[in-house]
Amino acid sequence: MMLAISGIAFALLLAQSGLRDEGIRAFNEGRYSVALAKLTEAAKDSNDKQTQLFLALSQAATGGCATALSVLSVMAKDEPLAGIGAVKCYSSIGDETKALALLDEMTARWPNNADVLYLKAKLHMKAFNDMTLAMFQRTPASYRVHELSAEIFEVQSRYDEAVGEYQKAIEMNPQAPDLHFRLGRAILLAGHNPDALTKAAAAFQDELKLNPEDGACEFQLGQIAQVEGKKPEAKSHFEKALELSSQFVQAMVALGKMETLDKHYDKALELLTKAVELQPTNETAHYALFMAYRDAGQMDKAKEEKSVLDKLQKPPEGEFSNFLKKLGEKPPAQ
Repeated sequence: MMLAISGIAFALLLAQSGLRDEGIRAFNEGRYSVALAKLTEAAKDSNDKQTQLFLALSQAATGGCATALSVLSVMAKDEPLAGIGAVKCYSSIGDETKALALLDEMTARWPNNADVLYLKAKLHMKAFNDMTLAMFQRTPASYRVHELSAEIFEVQSRYDEAVGEYQKAIEMNPQAPDLHFRLGRAILLAGHNPDALTKAAAAFQDELKLNPEDGACEFQLGQIAQVEGKKPEAKSHFEKALELSSQFVQAMVALGKMETLDKHYDKALELLTKAVELQPTNETAHYALFMAYRDAGQMDKAKEEKSVLDKLQKPPEGEFSNFLKKLGEKPPAQ
């Protein structure tokens, strides 16, 4: 009798396992209603975590987030797929606060999970778009609308239009921090003719009146002076930028190059060595250090730097470092 009961139980387990596998297969094929039916049946006599997970995911995919969340939110601590499902559910019911909070926990737990990172980027982009629309609808007369419009034009490489929007924002609030800096930067992105250099320099000087400790403005003024052939003035601005922001790598590189040209190799090597220590993948810094070693006659170290540079100039497949570089506009906060 006991053998007969055991045989029936084993047959039931096989049946439930078959239903689970069919349900998971249907889910992966996008046949969510079929998956829901199979997994609901399989779950009747099973506490198997995989069954519970894919049942909850199937519920979420067919509009049953209210039911699915009780399982997904608990399993999210150990299973990225459950967390992704929970985030999508929170987002679909308009609870962006919980969605973002859970994503923060997930990125801390699985920092290299591409699906988690993608979802976080997508959700933040949605939040940005929603807030942008709200700003344009609710505060159309705000200088912030013009500032945001200018930033959007910059991303689209429509620099002349960005300049116009920054100018409108400044007219409405000339004391707002960062506006003059961004105006000067947009002017330079639009062109480098003498008139553009003069206008950009004026914008950076205006920013310094509001924020005398803005190292980024000093750096930009140094670059303008360098283009105009005003070497002592350029050097002074780069030195000031570093004084204000001791880890400003771009300023270190610019000043290091000038010291190399002046044959002040000890100063150049000190600056450029620190630059590559702070940013080991900065190709410009490594190239400047390579040139400094070469010009100083330190050929062994020059060869070492050239080897590092050659490796950096072969980015891995899928690299989008140029895009990321565009995101960094100012030196690190001190």
